[in-house]
Amino acid sequence: MRKIEDITLNELLPQRPPFVMIDRLVSCDDVFAVTELTIREDNIFVEDERLTSSGLIENIAQTCAARIGYLNLNAGSTVKIGVIGAISNLEISRTPKVGEKLETTIELISEVMQMTLVEAVTRINGEEIVRANMKIALTDIESKD
Repeated sequence: MRKIEDITLNELLPQRPPFVMIDRLVSCDDVFAVTELTIREDNIFVEDERLTSSGLIENIAQTCAARIGYLNLNAGSTVKIGVIGAISNLEISRTPKVGEKLETTIELISEVMQMTLVEAVTRINGEEIVRANMKIALTDIESKD
């Protein structure tokens, strides 16, 4: 099994800069994944010095993608492209400012065939700023560089 620190984001995610919305995968197992992202001024989802709600949603989706990519790589499989199937119970208490660091945690609720349902929470220094449920549909399309 490869350690998280030995795997690059390019190996985990189908997205490429400037559309990468995580800086690193902190931890991952069959149920949980945690990522970090520091909000930078040049982020394509930053408007008026704040990450937009679309950027927060994409951060959650890419946390899901990093989890699936990590598990697939360690199972000897390839990274596949996933798409957001649905978002529910979305609560955004505030949008983060440039310079703030997000910690996004997803917890697997269910996984049936190629559909994954997670509960996601995003925090800044322990303050919960986003909570949502997200369904990700995994396609058969392999991620390519």
